[in-house]
Amino acid sequence: MASMKTVIFDLGGVLIDHDPRYLYRSLFEHEHEISDFLDNVCTVEWNEMQDAGRTIAEATAERIALYPDHADLIRAYYERWPEMLNGAVDGTVEILDELRGNNMPLYALTNFSAETFVTARTIYDFLDWFQGILVSGEEKLIKPDPRIYERMLDRFNIDPADAIFIDDRKKNVVAASNLGIHGIHFSTSEKLRADLLAIGCL
Repeated sequence: MASMKTVIFDLGGVLIDHDPRYLYRSLFEHEHEISDFLDNVCTVEWNEMQDAGRTIAEATAERIALYPDHADLIRAYYERWPEMLNGAVDGTVEILDELRGNNMPLYALTNFSAETFVTARTIYDFLDWFQGILVSGEEKLIKPDPRIYERMLDRFNIDPADAIFIDDRKKNVVAASNLGIHGIHFSTSEKLRADLLAIGCL
């Protein structure tokens, strides 16, 4: 593990604290109403299609056609998207900064709408610390599809045997590991620090 010399970060849930509930708590009175809306109207699966390249305009129109009574709530999903953000994940940006200070090559591989990523760029200065970022919405591929990992490795000339990939979703870590990348399943910044120390990267 001492030869590891490239670290690839996921963004949402690892560095960026993003949750639609942050927004919808201002639009619904009760948590169960939010759960019902996110489980049945603006679902994870629906959002992932934007991460895979579908436009926000198309996605919004499709949902409103299906759920016209929720039109204003559906429009809010992207019109008020920054309200789904709650800063950075505590402690992880500090780890990223330490790695940067050690001249560790840093990259990001993220499932993100190409359109909302433009906004994220204006909010999070640390996104400028990466040597390269591969955004699923721009590539029209999403994790855990192995092709997006292969594209990442090829585009930035990364040797998988020398790389670490950090993601909060286990299936995405497994997909990276299947390509020979050392995967770390993120849960907390404290555990991430311990995991990186254990392999000599901090």
